[in-house]
Amino acid sequence: MPEFPTIAHVALTVSDLDLSVPWYQQLFDAAPLVDEDTGPFRHVVWLVGGQTLVGLHQFPDLADDSSFNERRIGLDHLAFQCANRDELSQWVDRLNELGIAHGGIVDAGYGSGLSFRDPDNIALEFFAPPS
Repeated sequence: MPEFPTIAHVALTVSDLDLSVPWYQQLFDAAPLVDEDTGPFRHVVWLVGGQTLVGLHQFPDLADDSSFNERRIGLDHLAFQCANRDELSQWVDRLNELGIAHGGIVDAGYGSGLSFRDPDNIALEFFAPPS
């Protein structure tokens, strides 16, 4: 049996790519690798951390236009790996620079997290393992 593979990509459905793309472009400090209309949806994709693709999808026929809520079945949040708590502190400064509201660093026995939300209220986090 092969070893279980790492995550190759994550795709998030957003309500308005014209709003979300500049927001994520600032967050990632990078231009997207892909921006195409496939027919059934348009998607924009970035390579983050040198190995994971993060894509945004916009569908012309959303099934539901209510904002994200992690208490619905499906995605709870997307976390980006940081090396340590000091790196999380740097992300606090960066989010403040970008004017992105966040919950501050929260420490727990399993690690430390810095939570924030995108324009569709999708829950995002920077996470560092315990020291």
